[in-house]
Amino acid sequence: MSLPSPDLDDRRFQDLVDDAKRFIQRRCPEWTDHNVSDPGVALIEAFAQMVDQLSYRLNRVPEKIHLEFLDLLGVQMTAPQAARTELTFRLATPQKADVTVPVGTEVATPRTGSAPARVFTVSRQLDIVPTALGHIGTAHAGQTPELSTERFESGEPVTCFAQPPAPGDALLVGLTQAAPRCAVALHVDCRMDGVGVDPRRPPRVWEAWCGEGWLPCEVESDSTGGLNRPGEILLHLPDGHVDSLIGRRRAGWLRCRITEGAPGQPVYSSSPKVDALEAYTVGGTTGAVEGETIPHDELGTSDGTPGQSFTLHRTPVVAGSLRAVAVETKAGRQVWKAVESFADSSPTDRHVTVDEASGTIRFGPAVRQPDGEIRQYGAVPDIGARITAGAYRRGGGRAGNVAASTLTVLRTPVALVSRVENRTPATGGVDAESVDSVRQRAGHWLRTQDRAVTAHDYETIARAACREAGRIECVAEPAGTEHAGLVRVLIVPQVRDVRDENSWRDLVPSEEMLSAAARAVEAARPLGVTVSVSGPAYQGVTVVAEIEAAKGADRAEVKERVLRALYECLSPLPSDSGSGTGSRSGWPLGRALRLSDLYAVAARCEDVESVPRLEMYPADLGTGERQAAADRIDVGPATLFLSFRHQVAVKNAR
Repeated sequence: MSLPSPDLDDRRFQDLVDDAKRFIQRRCPEWTDHNVSDPGVALIEAFAQMVDQLSYRLNRVPEKIHLEFLDLLGVQMTAPQAARTELTFRLATPQKADVTVPVGTEVATPRTGSAPARVFTVSRQLDIVPTALGHIGTAHAGQTPELSTERFESGEPVTCFAQPPAPGDALLVGLTQAAPRCAVALHVDCRMDGVGVDPRRPPRVWEAWCGEGWLPCEVESDSTGGLNRPGEILLHLPDGHVDSLIGRRRAGWLRCRITEGAPGQPVYSSSPKVDALEAYTVGGTTGAVEGETIPHDELGTSDGTPGQSFTLHRTPVVAGSLRAVAVETKAGRQVWKAVESFADSSPTDRHVTVDEASGTIRFGPAVRQPDGEIRQYGAVPDIGARITAGAYRRGGGRAGNVAASTLTVLRTPVALVSRVENRTPATGGVDAESVDSVRQRAGHWLRTQDRAVTAHDYETIARAACREAGRIECVAEPAGTEHAGLVRVLIVPQVRDVRDENSWRDLVPSEEMLSAAARAVEAARPLGVTVSVSGPAYQGVTVVAEIEAAKGADRAEVKERVLRALYECLSPLPSDSGSGTGSRSGWPLGRALRLSDLYAVAARCEDVESVPRLEMYPADLGTGERQAAADRIDVGPATLFLSFRHQVAVKNAR
């Protein structure tokens, strides 16, 4: 059975002739004679005949040869991209000495059934620093900090804030030494004096001094109800936490500062008091990248010919992880460096190239020059030399975007560490580029030539540099605005589930994504054009609907269909089903939302008899508060809608 031939261009002879005639009407309207007797039309038909034959021959080119042609143009298939996350290591008990988690420590997901475990490797050494309470004090808004360490140690309680408390007041906690990227527990003995606050959402923020200012700490848990009862506060300190001087006392300073509070949120009417406080380090957090470390890989022996290649046995290969190849000869062991290309390699340079998409390692080729001379690019291993790939990481792809709290198996034992987890989902994993994708990218590259002129050019260049993005849009600020002429490239990350009410946090692009796209578009923009790379703004929408289901229909299934259609309709990311207005490619950027749009989405769902009532409310994604019902919600040109806590009730039709 023969394989189907590719169809690079489905236009045939008559289609090409008709396209050319339509082009003549637009560009040369004075040419009115389009009959076959016209000499110009005869030339068009001759040209169309040759193009038709060329397309036929190209459609017969095998896929492998097609990829080789693209390789000659410098367009190669992109290797899988590894996911990244943050791993938090927990100590068995607080220690008195540093605990180090070295680079290369492996953590994996539990093995379930036949599915392989996903392995992540620590990419940055973590030092879990022991610490304790060194100093304590207060800082009232606009006043000099006052330390009360000696009085506190003698048994006198510390009044955390002024009486009455005001925004900006702070409780100062000085650790014996700074603990960047560490998890610090504060065991606090408090009185129930800080009345007037909601213990579930106290108006306070914990911050750490990081050299140039105070940066927020992540509060994993707080059982004190806002310093109102005995309990424990678990803080994750930011990177960059350093020792500093406050009140002539050097310490790793933290502070609990009163904030303004959201509208309607109660604030302290009386300051809480702390009778006792103990601090200790319980763990730390560091970065990790997906990939199982392969210490070495025996590839074979050299036959002494230029341009020979070897294939790695453990693929896919994480991009950039293989940096050298070992060549063992009778004279000894040699290290050959991995380079991007052999363009600058001399015949004596020990260089190799690595095609991470296919796992192929190539040695330097011999190329015939225009004058007939043969030039060797890069050295060639001796006959019989053993080729061994150095350490590299195997992994990559979307399967590495694991959910939070799934990386729990410590494959590399670390002394005094009892457990590990990823508190946030892994992101950034992208599969290897498909053949269809590289063909499409080649067409875009031939058109743009790495120069951005149109909005589509900017989107294409940014997408090639930021493959983990779920959607990229380019808009220009209209004339008459403050930033008229500014070209804005907006990036929407790919997320697992837009139905999660906290998904809007994951839809904010990371600094790595923004930096990669910014570098690409900055190199491609014309002189005089200002480009901004960021994420879009998001406007939350809550839909409250009553649905009448058809007789005999399952109400639970109807409710799920309506909810799914609403989430797809308002999704900022493309959807495969296209069941909602504008949902196939994501809600259009800056387009207003009308109540009629949502009525149409709900009414089109299967087994929906009617929609007696449907209301939509603008919602604040941060606070969860919603405004009055609206028939139309207008947004700015760089804003997308996002579903937030829809409420759908289904009843059977009478």
